[in-house]
Amino acid sequence: MIAYVNGIIDDITEDNTVIDVGGIGYNVKISADTASRLPGIGEPVKLYTYTCVREDAFQLYGFLSRSDLEVFKLLITVNGIGPKGGLAILSVMDADDLRFAIMSGDSKAISRAPGIGAKTAQRVILDLKDKISIDDTLISKEIAFTSAGGNALKIDTPQKKEAIEALVSLGYGQTESVKAVNAIEGIENMDSGAVLKAALKKMF
Repeated sequence: MIAYVNGIIDDITEDNTVIDVGGIGYNVKISADTASRLPGIGEPVKLYTYTCVREDAFQLYGFLSRSDLEVFKLLITVNGIGPKGGLAILSVMDADDLRFAIMSGDSKAISRAPGIGAKTAQRVILDLKDKISIDDTLISKEIAFTSAGGNALKIDTPQKKEAIEALVSLGYGQTESVKAVNAIEGIENMDSGAVLKAALKKMF
C-alpha cells in the first residue's frame, strides 16, 4: 500500500521511529539494526515500508534498503514468523548476514534473535533456502565495499562463489571471505577447492 516514507526524523527508539512527512508524523516500526544506522533527529531519511493491516491495527515496518525489505517479506512467509519475529531476526543480522546464514544452514546465528528458538530457525532455513540467491548478496557486498573506498570486487566465477559459501559455512564473516577470495592471484586457473585453500591461507 505505502511503498516508502520520505521525510524528516522526529523521534527514534530501539524499535520505532517517527517520520514527519509534510507535517504528518508516521510511526514506523524498525529493527534495532535499522535504528542504529538512521541519521539523527531532524535529518532527512527514506524508509522502504511494508504495510500490515489487521482488524485492530494499521502498522508500517520500515527499512533503509529494498534488500532488507525483501528479506523481511520472505521471513514473514515462514510459519511462526510474524512481523515482530522478522524484525527480531533483522535486529541481530542484516539482510546479507541472514542470506549467508540460510545458505550455510547456520541456525544458531538465526536463533540469536529474541523469541526465535532453534526449531523456528531451522524452519526459516528449510523454507527459504530455495528462495534466496548468493548472487544478490555478493552484489550487495560489492557495492558496499566499493562505495566505502575499496577496490571493486569481481565475484564473477562459480569457484569464487563456492569458495565464499564454504568459508561462511566454516564460520568466517562474509565480508572477510569476499575480501580473501578477491585477494587471490591467478584464480581463473583454479578450481573451487584450490580457491578455498588459498583463501584459508589469507585468513591466517
